[in-house]
Amino acid sequence: MDNAAEIVKTLDNLSGTIGRSGDVSIILAAGHGKRIKSEKSKMLHEIWGKPSVCRVCDAAARGLDSDNQIVVVGKKALDVAEKLGRKKGRVFVYQEEQRGTGHAVQIALAHAQLRGYSGSVFIFPGDMGLLEETTVKKMKERFYGSDCDMLALTGTFEGAVEDNYYGRILTSTRYPDRIIEIKEHRDILAMEESHYEVEYGNGIERFTPGEMLNIREFNVGVYAMKTEPLRKLVKHIDSNNVQGEIYITDLIKIFNDRSMKVCPHRVRDNQLVVSFNVKSVLKQMDDTFRSMVYEKLKDIITIDDPEDFYIAEETVEAIIRMDSEGPPLDISVGKGVHIGPGITLNRGVAVEKNTILQGTAVLGSGVFIGESVLLSTFPGQVIRIGDGSRVLRGNVIKGSVDIGSGTVIESGVRITGSTGEPVKIGDNVLIKGMTYIYGSVIENDLLIEHSILKCRRVRKVVLENGEVQPVKYILPSPEGLDAVSGVSDNGNGRDRAGEP
Repeated sequence: MDNAAEIVKTLDNLSGTIGRSGDVSIILAAGHGKRIKSEKSKMLHEIWGKPSVCRVCDAAARGLDSDNQIVVVGKKALDVAEKLGRKKGRVFVYQEEQRGTGHAVQIALAHAQLRGYSGSVFIFPGDMGLLEETTVKKMKERFYGSDCDMLALTGTFEGAVEDNYYGRILTSTRYPDRIIEIKEHRDILAMEESHYEVEYGNGIERFTPGEMLNIREFNVGVYAMKTEPLRKLVKHIDSNNVQGEIYITDLIKIFNDRSMKVCPHRVRDNQLVVSFNVKSVLKQMDDTFRSMVYEKLKDIITIDDPEDFYIAEETVEAIIRMDSEGPPLDISVGKGVHIGPGITLNRGVAVEKNTILQGTAVLGSGVFIGESVLLSTFPGQVIRIGDGSRVLRGNVIKGSVDIGSGTVIESGVRITGSTGEPVKIGDNVLIKGMTYIYGSVIENDLLIEHSILKCRRVRKVVLENGEVQPVKYILPSPEGLDAVSGVSDNGNGRDRAGEP
């Protein structure tokens, strides 16, 4: 869908209503990101299993304690909007032509739902996927607790100067807690003059290109302002720069020229305010998040490899709650394990290396999941595994499946239950030897071996000697034999040499 009018109509249908009270966050999510080298919108690339733009929107809403949000979308607009979804207070606006961050803010402020709004606006880039609620909350507190007309979040670049592509924060020894200007990296490189001069505080501040390139305080791209001055002054931004774009950073000089106060709010952890343009930085951000998760869990559960695991945030929070409510958890997670958001773990659960648990599953106490196992469900389906049961190496369990307590599923087993035809396996069952089960009910205390059970009920039969009848080599009747022949068969029941 490339027609702008149709896109706007769809975005309107996905939009909620901005409330009259509460701060407004503007999320800049229009860029596609050429350098990320992907057909997918940059904003939808995931950090720890969740799209960057979703993380930014959530952090902004929680940190500001306000659902009021304008998301500016452009390239892949509907992909981004549909992933975020409709939410109270969230409005989508369309930046058809990407002319810079300042242009995106101009479009956001022009939206009809902001008419008459006179509160504060906080601006966030949609690719800052490590942004945390606490960072936003502290920035809000600083803004409301100061006399600053504009607050800009800043960080300190810790790598080699030549790798710093961020906009530099220009300050003065006379006014260390004021921002004179933000100078973009590419604009510094394009300078032909030997120095740059700017009027500030009844004086002239001078910077050489070399001095500016060596400034380590960088612009994060997050700002706080009152709506009325922002609405008036954002119109004054021009595109007189190397890229020919309208930069929101130019607002700082515009504010200063009118004797308004622009202040920095310096973050303590620079890793949490990184944005990405390339895959390598995105990977670093994902690694940072993994380290943060490990720090939360390292003294609660056992994680074999701190650099190779995934546990979804919702599951992490559930583990922390469970730890606070009772005795030690004794949960262990192997190298390369993936545990999704719908997985419920219990005490004594062990998940061996390279296993994937995704969808919705509830594991009882003491459940053991072996190496390279796959548990997965579609929406509306649940896998339940009872206390003390064991699922050994390489097994695949999918769909609606209920496994009782003390059951052992040895290697080479496939179990599938659909929504209409679930699988129910009782207590103390042993399943082994290249067995496939679909839509079946298996009673307690049975041995199932080398069998294919499709929509069957398997009863417990006690023999005269008191032993339980094992179930082995149960196979369905063959179908489609007329379509099967030897490799050399010519189609008439004989091979090419004429032999039957």
